[in-house]
Amino acid sequence: MTDIGTRQEPTHSVPYGEGELRFFWRRGDKRPNDGRRARIHVHPDGLVEVETPPDTSLVETKQALLKRARWVTRHLQEIQARRHDALAREYVSGETLFYLGRRHPLKLIQAEGATRVKLLRGQLRVSTPDTSRKAVKAALEQWYREHAKAVFARRLETIAERLPWVSEAPPWTIRAMKTQWGSCSRTGSILLNPHLVKTPIRCIDYVILHELCHLKEHNHSGRFYQLLDIAMPDWREIKDRLDGMSELYLSC
Repeated sequence: MTDIGTRQEPTHSVPYGEGELRFFWRRGDKRPNDGRRARIHVHPDGLVEVETPPDTSLVETKQALLKRARWVTRHLQEIQARRHDALAREYVSGETLFYLGRRHPLKLIQAEGATRVKLLRGQLRVSTPDTSRKAVKAALEQWYREHAKAVFARRLETIAERLPWVSEAPPWTIRAMKTQWGSCSRTGSILLNPHLVKTPIRCIDYVILHELCHLKEHNHSGRFYQLLDIAMPDWREIKDRLDGMSELYLSC
């Protein structure tokens, strides 16, 4: 299964400051087109990944990481800060929640009858006889799932019809995941995270496009990234934007 997410574990480390930077080292199949010896990624869950050409030694890889160590540690600190904010959510009136990249204040209304969630005049309003954290969280999760299905269906159809290697939109479903935005199975079935509906439309399009590219190249080879470059030239900026807010988007 090929996915947007992180399932690797750090395999190496390099001393830095009073501690160390642990990282996962991955050799690519060829040198990047820009000639760089290493690409460094800080994933939303805090994993540091260093990708190098196949002829790069471990010593060279560590040197490349140390050159970007200040940048890496800054991103790790930002991830920790976002994680703290996400864990502090209490599901009370006044908190803000995301939908399609915009923040909306939560408004709880205690009322008899069935629980209802509506996006009205910029507020996410939850009318419910049970305003406990557990009940409100469950109601919002269901609302997000319903809207995710509708939004993803439209975007998947729109993107698929302009890709020459896709004759029709593939089968797909949604599943809440902690560290993945999407995945594509060997049989061509796509899985999307309902939390993705909290992100801007361009981020949703990027994740869907990423998985559709796997229908032709089921790996992260140079050919795969060429498909991404052609279909969405600014995908790297969009991915950085998505990664930068993942801790908040992945919490309900």
